[in-house]
Amino acid sequence: MKSLNWIKGLVLVCMAASGMTRAWADPVRLFAAASLQGPLDKVAEAWDGDVVISYGGSGAMARQVSQGAPADAAILANADWAAWLEDRGIGVATARPLLSNSLVVVAPRGAPPLSDVTADTVLARLDGGRLAMGQHMSVPAGIYASAWLGSIDVWDPLQPHLAETENVRAALALVARGETPLGIVYASDAAASDDVSVVYDVPTQAHPTITYPGLALTPLGAAFLDHVAAHIDIFVAAGFRAP
Repeated sequence: MKSLNWIKGLVLVCMAASGMTRAWADPVRLFAAASLQGPLDKVAEAWDGDVVISYGGSGAMARQVSQGAPADAAILANADWAAWLEDRGIGVATARPLLSNSLVVVAPRGAPPLSDVTADTVLARLDGGRLAMGQHMSVPAGIYASAWLGSIDVWDPLQPHLAETENVRAALALVARGETPLGIVYASDAAASDDVSVVYDVPTQAHPTITYPGLALTPLGAAFLDHVAAHIDIFVAAGFRAP
């Protein structure tokens, strides 16, 4: 009997060393950019413990964390918001780049492509409607989109025709429901919807690099970000890019 107990103990030690019995007692509390919904849910399911994710615009997520909302980690869609938190002494380690993305122009499913993006071509396609995008002052997708539109000198004529939303998934939803003729979203958002078609791929050099930094706020959060980094393939399959 003693021999059997010794063998059982050895097996448990080996399992623990290999991570087979590792489970976290506390749930991971994660604040994340809305565009991560879907693949991040899959990554969370592979975590050995519970994960509670709050999705939203990166600016809103950063502000909630800065105001003391309980969180172990934040994954945002803009390095500036991560730096904003770090400047306030928030985080147990420097933010790390986890993912990248690209911008696309989408239209309701089946719409023809845009051969070029000018004020005239966009206004003609809008036909009195609006161009959906994230809020250009706070939502990263909107910040990147406004930088692109400014670089091709169409921001001023198009700004009165915008439908700005609190996060990029809300902009996607407007196009998917046919409430706006066009929208600017991430490539990963377009890939997540069967109700939109990509009508224009925005050149990546036309706006600041899209980066998703992960900021650990607790040791548990740092461990979860390691877990995310080990499952980048799930995000790539969903239309994201490796950093």
